[in-house]
Amino acid sequence: MSLVHLVLCAGLLSLVIAASSSSPGSRSILRDISSGNADQKDKAVELNSTNFDSVLHDTPAKYAVVEFFAHWCPACRNYKPHYEKVARLFNGPDAIHPGIVLMTRVDCAMKTNAKLCDKFSVSHYPMLFWGPPAKFVSGSWEPKKEKSEILVVDDGRTAERLLNWINKQTESSFHLDDQKFENEHVLANVTNYNQISQAVYDIEEATAEAFDIILVHKAIKSSETSASFIRFIQLLAAHHLSRRCRKGAAEILVNYDELCPSGKCSYEESGGKDTLGNFPICGKDVPRGYYMFCRGSKNDTRGFSCGLWVLMHSLSVRIEDGESQFAFTAICDFINNFFMCDECRMHFNDMCLSVKTPFKKARDFVLWVWSSHNKVNERLMKDEASLSTGDPKFPKILWPPKELCPSCYLSSDQKSIEWDYDQVYKFLKNYYGPKLVSLYKEKSVIGSKEETISATEDLTVATNALVVPIGAALAIAVASCAFGALACYWRTQQKNRKPRRSWN
Repeated sequence: MSLVHLVLCAGLLSLVIAASSSSPGSRSILRDISSGNADQKDKAVELNSTNFDSVLHDTPAKYAVVEFFAHWCPACRNYKPHYEKVARLFNGPDAIHPGIVLMTRVDCAMKTNAKLCDKFSVSHYPMLFWGPPAKFVSGSWEPKKEKSEILVVDDGRTAERLLNWINKQTESSFHLDDQKFENEHVLANVTNYNQISQAVYDIEEATAEAFDIILVHKAIKSSETSASFIRFIQLLAAHHLSRRCRKGAAEILVNYDELCPSGKCSYEESGGKDTLGNFPICGKDVPRGYYMFCRGSKNDTRGFSCGLWVLMHSLSVRIEDGESQFAFTAICDFINNFFMCDECRMHFNDMCLSVKTPFKKARDFVLWVWSSHNKVNERLMKDEASLSTGDPKFPKILWPPKELCPSCYLSSDQKSIEWDYDQVYKFLKNYYGPKLVSLYKEKSVIGSKEETISATEDLTVATNALVVPIGAALAIAVASCAFGALACYWRTQQKNRKPRRSWN
């Protein structure tokens, strides 16, 4: 046998040994190679006993499909390409019809998932279930169970038949050859007061996208940018609407000294936990890539910028008086250091520098964010009008329009609008506060008012000798029972540190 043949045989033998190991990752590689999809990332979300409830609890999708399978099952391997054809329509950043159906799968051959599969009386592989995502959370299924909202998919042997089954349940007409639409499902009526409640997921999306931009550009490059990043993460840990984003921010704070010693961060995902890439700020279990309230009528309009503004408004209405200056500085520094549009960043920085007196009242900060947003809109109105680059269904306007808040206007003259600031403040507090979270209180995706405890005491020393308002530290501790102990540990560690400098 020639040397070349020996090398080839050795390579193939090592591949077989690796593929036959107990690692589920190795099996995934083998499945991908055998199915010819090595370069195509799976769209179906892999669930297990640890993340099953949280993913299905937090998804914005109206329906879910859960496939129970076994990695050793030949029929399951053959079925996977069919399932993935359907999953690509609904899951991930390139979803054709996002936010409608969450396509998931559970490997029952993994011992850790045995109890989960037993709860759903899995009798054969693959076995598919359909239902509202919330019904799967802490749920179960039995063959003789009556009036269950969880249904067995009894006709999904091929991609075509599975999609037909979904079409019947949703009264839709999806096709496997559907292409990504030019955002036909936009929320075009901005005067509909209830539409803002859809923006909870957009805030998560914008937060995750902002974090990803920092990772991609390796943007934490100095002690200044490190300090800016930490202040913003502290603000999110205390006051972000999303429980999972608060949890992710708190975990970054706890581990920051190890992730970014002396402000020098490691970014890429790795097998360990010593890089920022291993700490996705809003979690990695739920597919992202679709905006809802912030969806433009064209794919290159609205989206991230809209979501970022909604995030800033929602943060502003949740802080207390003693936190207003800290929040102002955190947001200004974050935009100045990490927003990658130079012109936008410079305009925003100019608005920040124009503030000469520190904020003492939360009301003043809420109105500053609002007035800054209107200044940006006013400038963009002219640019988009002259260049025809605006979104035809979402032309820039001064906010709020009269249809939403007639009492906000003292004057009807559009050329020189006079605002009733008390009414504007009242509107903003309600619109970006209770109204924004109204439809999701039952799902507990966001925190209730009682969960966010703020105070006006002095500031306390935080990691790398930075500071956080005591209200933010308390909010971190109570914002979620899932990470309360972790946050408490973080606070204890920081109290034991010797302060190096303070911030006013």
